Amino acid sequence: MIRDEVASDLPAVGASKLVDMLSEAYVSLIRSGQPFSMMPSVMLWGQPGIGKSQAVRQIAQRVASQSGRKAHIADVRLILFNPIDLRGIPSADAKKEFSVWLKPEIFKMDEGSKHFNVLLLDEITAALPSVQAAAYQLALDRSIGEHKLPDNCVVIAAGNRVTDKSVAYKMPKALSNRLMHFEVKSDFDEWKRWALQAGIDSRVIGFLSFRHDLLNTFDSADDSVAFATPRTWEMVSNILSREYASDFDCHALVCGLVGNANAHEFRAFMDDCASIPDIDDVFGGRECEVPTKVSSLYALCSAMVAEAAKRMSDMRQIDNSLSYAARLPRDFGIMLVSDYQSLGDGFDRKLMKSQSFMRLLNKNSAILNGLRKK
Repeated sequence: MIRDEVASDLPAVGASKLVDMLSEAYVSLIRSGQPFSMMPSVMLWGQPGIGKSQAVRQIAQRVASQSGRKAHIADVRLILFNPIDLRGIPSADAKKEFSVWLKPEIFKMDEGSKHFNVLLLDEITAALPSVQAAAYQLALDRSIGEHKLPDNCVVIAAGNRVTDKSVAYKMPKALSNRLMHFEVKSDFDEWKRWALQAGIDSRVIGFLSFRHDLLNTFDSADDSVAFATPRTWEMVSNILSREYASDFDCHALVCGLVGNANAHEFRAFMDDCASIPDIDDVFGGRECEVPTKVSSLYALCSAMVAEAAKRMSDMRQIDNSLSYAARLPRDFGIMLVSDYQSLGDGFDRKLMKSQSFMRLLNKNSAILNGLRKK
């Protein structure tokens, strides 16, 4: 990852780790009854497409589920704003003696104790300096002019680095010293755990399990306009998951998202996906061959995990699939066990009742325990 002078001394964390840390901090404040103003506003740095905005949405969802509050996100794309959009529109008071500022819509938040508000100041480094000045006042003072954010609101800003070759202005030192900074990095293992639960197309997960290095090919020194990032692979998944995707060749669309070289490798992997055993036969307990090609094994395991997510209520079929998994090469059997355990809350406990799962677990317990400690 290419760093600049702004981000060089920052803690670099994956999106999932960031969600865990900030969610825990905000939930702790809620449970202790402390105001959110006790917590500094947060600034997220990172390249385009790394998942900064999505991480903020996950934080809101996590806090809502753990605190019982209803979450609301005011997503402000500052690159589209003028200073007056944040300050509000001037108008005369009732006696027409003084001017007052009408409150802008971003302040439309429920101040009740059953709500949790997040003000996301996105693309803050790309906004005009005059807009940044207004946004910084929100981040630092939780107010702008006479308008104040409610006590149940947290402020999170996000932006690209100067060296990312995106539109970006350098943040003043006086301001940066008042914010809590994190650099969001690309981490395949974290992305995969998220992808399994988010319903990302199994072919995308399988391909990137096979080629970790292609999850993020961003290079600020490269002038290519189409490159692979977690965001563009999610877009590829969205295309493949649509019903119309089977009606025509999607290769050109994938090229337009992740670039020609990455798309050609993905297409070759998709061809291998067509040769794997029938997934219904695997879960039905019928005899199936085990592929020998490495890319086909990755495709098979990802397809099995995606199917297991749909059949979690039928432990007989899950047991059939795990019985088949015992015939896979050891590394793939271990990967499958780990992925099954990541499918959902409580599913790992149901797996403990599967004899096939327990045989796999006991056979590979030393390696699996080592993976968990990392």
